Amino acid sequence: MCSVRVSKEDQAKEGFSLQEQDKRLRAMCEYKNYEVYKVYKDAGISAKNMNRPAFQEMIQDIKDGKINKIVVYKLDRLTRSIQDLETICRLLEENHCSLESKCEELNTETSTGVFFMRITTILAQLEIERTSERTKFGLTGAIKEGQPPCT
Repeated sequence: MCSVRVSKEDQAKEGFSLQEQDKRLRAMCEYKNYEVYKVYKDAGISAKNMNRPAFQEMIQDIKDGKINKIVVYKLDRLTRSIQDLETICRLLEENHCSLESKCEELNTETSTGVFFMRITTILAQLEIERTSERTKFGLTGAIKEGQPPCT
């Protein structure tokens, strides 16, 4: 039921570990009387796509009817792709499952919650694309200056 993910960059930049996400989500679930079926952890894997082992296991558990709500610390822990979000939303709807995000206070059980979730994901996807642009720009500049990029 709980989905947590962290990349090395996230830990360095924002300082929230898998353990901290887990602790806060469990506290929220306890407060809301949610039963935690399982915690799905993808450590050090980007949310730019859905090719993550624990994420795929969670998807299968949704299809198998084992869970009826996904709880995430932040929406970008689940996905940073608007296309993947739409796939996830369709899957949740088809399987009578919902999604709730602690930090953004989003819940797909309402149309307003779905709307704000989409906006939040669009902004997360923008951040990935802007980071990629800055990286490419920096690499191009380094190459022009005769400095080979580090591998």
